[in-house]
Amino acid sequence: MIKRIFTPIQMPFWWQDLLFAIPRIVCGYLLTSDFGAAKFGLPWSPADNNLKFFEVAFWFPNDVAEYGGVFAMFPAFFAWMGAFSEAVGGIFLLLGLFTRPFAVLVFITMFVAVFFQQMNQGVWNMLPAMGIMWVSLFYIILGSGRFGLDYIIAKKLTR
Repeated sequence: MIKRIFTPIQMPFWWQDLLFAIPRIVCGYLLTSDFGAAKFGLPWSPADNNLKFFEVAFWFPNDVAEYGGVFAMFPAFFAWMGAFSEAVGGIFLLLGLFTRPFAVLVFITMFVAVFFQQMNQGVWNMLPAMGIMWVSLFYIILGSGRFGLDYIIAKKLTR
C-alpha cells in the first residue's frame, strides 16, 4: 500500500517527466507562498498578518462559517484544514513528496473554494481555484513523476 502511494507513473522519456513536473511545482509554489501564507502562519507569511506558526488568520473561520451546513458548525476546524492543505500541501506538492495524499487534500480544498466560496462571484474569480483543483486531480492519479521526492523514495523501497 505504501509503495503504491509513493510510486509515481513515469513517462517514457525524462524530458516528458520534466514537463510533467512544471505544473506541480508552479501550483505548489503558488499555494504555499501566496494562497496558504495569507491564511496560515508560516515563516514566509506576510509580517503584517501577525500570524504565529501554524496559526489561522482571524478572518478565515468567519468566511468558512458563511458556507453554511457542516462548515458553520465547525468553522475553526475547516478553516485550519483548508489553510493547512494550501500552505503545507503546497510545500509537499512543490517537493513531490507524498504527492497523492496531499493532492487529495488540495483537491478537496479547491473544490470547496470553487463551489462554496467563489461560485457566486463569477467564473473569473473561480479560475485560480479551479485550475489548481484540476491540476491536483492530475497528480492524484499520476503521482509526482520522475522529478519528485516520491520517485527517489519509491526507488529505495524497491531495492
